[in-house]
Amino acid sequence: MLITIIGGGNGAFAAVADLTEASHEVRWWRRGGDHGLHAITVQDYAGTRQVPARATDDLGAALAGAQLILVPLPATAQEDVARALAPHLAAGQTVVAMPGSLGSVVMAKAARAARPQLPAGLRFAETGSLPWITRKAAEDTITITTRGTLMTLGTSDGEATDEVADLLREAFPGVTIDARRDALDAALTNGNPVLHTPLVLMNAGVIAAGGPFEPHGEGTQGPIRAVQDALDAERIAIRETLGYAAPHYPLADFYGPGVWFYDRLGQDLPQVAPQPHERIDFVSHRYVAEDIVIGLALLVSLAHDYGIEAPLARGFLAQASAILGRDLRDVPDLPPVSSLAVM
Repeated sequence: MLITIIGGGNGAFAAVADLTEASHEVRWWRRGGDHGLHAITVQDYAGTRQVPARATDDLGAALAGAQLILVPLPATAQEDVARALAPHLAAGQTVVAMPGSLGSVVMAKAARAARPQLPAGLRFAETGSLPWITRKAAEDTITITTRGTLMTLGTSDGEATDEVADLLREAFPGVTIDARRDALDAALTNGNPVLHTPLVLMNAGVIAAGGPFEPHGEGTQGPIRAVQDALDAERIAIRETLGYAAPHYPLADFYGPGVWFYDRLGQDLPQVAPQPHERIDFVSHRYVAEDIVIGLALLVSLAHDYGIEAPLARGFLAQASAILGRDLRDVPDLPPVSSLAVM
């Protein structure tokens, strides 16, 4: 399959490397082109190796003929990316935000605003997770510690989900694709706002002090796990109120024996383990800029609109608003759950 990868971050590097090794024809668009990079160094359970890869900054050339366009970028970039993609998109192509946070709806709207007559059969979709736990170890090196075994999927208008699911199954044959009712259904399976919000905000003092600190290690202790599960119960209550069916993929399954998106944590861990400490700032780090400012705000907005009690989500959003000095409740109006179509 001809697959185009958009971006130059952790997910894009992992996507280019894995899909190239899976013998797909991969094109890669990255701002600034190849940056002198002609191969990606991959570190995982199989050791260290180089995978041929060369990015282009010619978006039209990168998209021409692609069946599947993967956008493994933070949700903060989705609107700008959609506007840039719009002039080059062709009939029958599928654009997938990984993960979405309702990004497929945002991207579809932005693309239509940039190009009111979009090609026929163009589809925007999103997954509830990124199929890798991965970090760039250097400008040319990606460390993959875990590959996902399951992804939820929804489309911006709730249509053609099975067709998009088949494309993803071809691209990722080792991953179970759970086709959900629509984009919001998939977005509300994203556990990152529930996972990362307590880790960041309940450890804010230690993080701000700037010393070595691993939020997924010493930052994930019993009291924080209890709060995560309570916050997750609010997420699930929102899903149930909106009529979305199980499985809801409770976060407890991430830490326990249940089926979650990464059910074999660390199975791809390199022989030389990567440095676990990751510096978190309260402005640009994706745990804040994406998972709180966008993901948690989505939960709070839905709870408000549908009269659902969500005291922890509201409280955390108020706390984050105080830290960032702006009201994070001021989010754009969401489309009605019963009418997500934007195409």
